[in-house]
Amino acid sequence: MTRPGGMTATALLTAYRQGNLSPVDAVETTLQHIDQADGRLHSFLHVDAAGARAAAQEAAQRWARGEDVGPLCGVPVGIKDIIDVAGLPTTCHSRILLDNIALKDAEVVRRLRQAGAIVMGKLATHEFALGGPSFDLPFPPARNPWNYGHNPGGSSSGSAVSVAAGLLPLAVGTDTAGSIRHPAGACGILGLKPGYDAVPRHGVFPLAFSLDHVGPLARSTADLALAFEVMAGRRLTVPLVDGDRPLAGLRIGYVRHFHTHDVPADPEVAAALDATAAAFETLGAVVVEVVLPPLQQFLGINRIIMFSEAWSIHAQWLRERPEDYGQSGRQRLMAGAFLTAEDYLAAQRHRTALSRQVQEVLDGADLLLVANMLDPACRIDDAEALAYTSERQARVAFNVTGHPALSIPTGLSALGMPLSAQLVGPMGTEAVLLRACAALEQIGRGVPRLPDQPVFSVEGAT
Repeated sequence: MTRPGGMTATALLTAYRQGNLSPVDAVETTLQHIDQADGRLHSFLHVDAAGARAAAQEAAQRWARGEDVGPLCGVPVGIKDIIDVAGLPTTCHSRILLDNIALKDAEVVRRLRQAGAIVMGKLATHEFALGGPSFDLPFPPARNPWNYGHNPGGSSSGSAVSVAAGLLPLAVGTDTAGSIRHPAGACGILGLKPGYDAVPRHGVFPLAFSLDHVGPLARSTADLALAFEVMAGRRLTVPLVDGDRPLAGLRIGYVRHFHTHDVPADPEVAAALDATAAAFETLGAVVVEVVLPPLQQFLGINRIIMFSEAWSIHAQWLRERPEDYGQSGRQRLMAGAFLTAEDYLAAQRHRTALSRQVQEVLDGADLLLVANMLDPACRIDDAEALAYTSERQARVAFNVTGHPALSIPTGLSALGMPLSAQLVGPMGTEAVLLRACAALEQIGRGVPRLPDQPVFSVEGAT
């Protein structure tokens, strides 16, 4: 049968509703495909086959009885391994927490289960959602399904890889400095960082509490909207997208200076951004260039706040068990030891000013078009390229401000690696971002697709 993970969640739900597919069969086939493919992809840290099968039986019975099933009844999902799932390990991809078993579901997991979603297991991350990709941890790093030898992005790497490779239709990730949008962009799918506090973080191991966000990853706008509604506990009103100019009157501010002046992007990335702006104009939107504070300011402020807050969480372990961290995670977390209270408070004051300036621009626009990754994904084993590209991104700006931001595909590079952009809106406007994304889908732009099969391989990649 067709891979259930290769179908959208909405297609699965339609098949269940019409009696053409059972959640039991969908879960069995999903488990088979995970077993066949994930030995190379490494997107899962723990597969809960028994739990998934039991949940599938329950979902099938609900569909058979014609009950008022939940909005995700029978849909397989994966959970990033810094988010608690009752009875399963929450290791944060680290030796520090290898024996940590969650006692209860995180609130976002509880909501997904209540909606009928079937939790397939826990997904790979960078260590504590910060250091990585790393090769000195108990688990291997996830691999990009477009090319095993390339970085899938992070830290929600397993979430993006499992969806992009068609193992799952939906996954949950977290985003502190772009950790949903980076792997979504690198793997050619959709990733939504909702507005700050839109999705509860209870039961999620923190990286930096004032920057952390929880959100969904998917391959269609409809799926992303459905998952966000469940996770946030509120309905979205996404207007129908039809007609030749479905975005007529929508005001889009194009933050072009981020990738042309502040941190110049790879030419292919820049060209794809310009093409996306032109596509929005074709759809009826009014696109004008706008100016935000320099990107470097956001990068610096995010770094100070993130490392300060992370140090407050990890200080005791770093003093007592430094050898149990991977080298990358340990080095990054130790940066917080050299920051002072004055540094942190000054950064928070600057953050307030930056947030106000971004909001002033958004007062005159419905959304912003912004770069995401400034380079296509590099090789996963090239430490120099990884260090170079980690700072060449425009995602952190909206962790600093808390505004909702959506990563969308913009095409492929000459080497066949995904390119991407961000759509950013005022607080509470996730529906506007999804409407704009749906309009791009209507004309065949911004449409995620499965990588060519078999997945591109690189000699020596494991």
